[in-house]
Amino acid sequence: MTVLEPLIDPRRQKELTLLVQKLGLSLTQPIQWHLLDRALTHVSVSSTHNYEQLEFIGDAVVRLAATEFLVQAYPDLPEGELSAIRAILVSDRILAQLADQYGIARSLLVAPSAAGDQAGRESRLADAFEAVVAALYLSTHTLELIRPWLDLELKPLAIAVLNDPARQNYKAALQEWTQGTLKQLPEYRVTEISDLHGDQERFLAEVWLQGNCLGTGKGRSIKQAEQAAAKVAWFRYHPSQSRDAE
Repeated sequence: MTVLEPLIDPRRQKELTLLVQKLGLSLTQPIQWHLLDRALTHVSVSSTHNYEQLEFIGDAVVRLAATEFLVQAYPDLPEGELSAIRAILVSDRILAQLADQYGIARSLLVAPSAAGDQAGRESRLADAFEAVVAALYLSTHTLELIRPWLDLELKPLAIAVLNDPARQNYKAALQEWTQGTLKQLPEYRVTEISDLHGDQERFLAEVWLQGNCLGTGKGRSIKQAEQAAAKVAWFRYHPSQSRDAE
């Protein structure tokens, strides 16, 4: 019978145990519980016992795990393609989605002042996810506690990216297409429609070409709004391609 490393608060131990079980890991595996606790503690709670250093390590570990997965799953893809896919798989957007999926937000200790910053939520969750990965890596100094569950998440994501001709960067894809076929670059016109910080629809973007508005999109940032507008425009010119690519 494995004896779990005690934490100050037994309720905290229960939270971490549930997370480990959600990841499909056994409680008999050599998990460093104090590292996992630290990985789920925001700097707003403690200036010394927080996830910042673990997040730094986890950033590299997530990239390594994604690299190994992609090379094994797609051995014939050129390096450039693998790099492009990996960049999406390890993006804050994807990592925050995975963090939400595993309920990391419920286990993350955050001061109310920081928790109220909705604009920073995606970054916090992505950082916490990387920190959790680092805690698991440092428990064994291998990927044995990471690859079994992370590979299952990366597989459908990689397939979706491979099936998306724009590789999820619709702004770049649209620009390349219009420049190559029409010898013109699209123009983006952005309006701030909400002054609420963190509003998911704070900005409205329009993409124009040859005097016509090809699409509109909203987003929390100017970049997100422009990507949303570019996606509409992209599928306007490529209607036969899947609109379900994520």
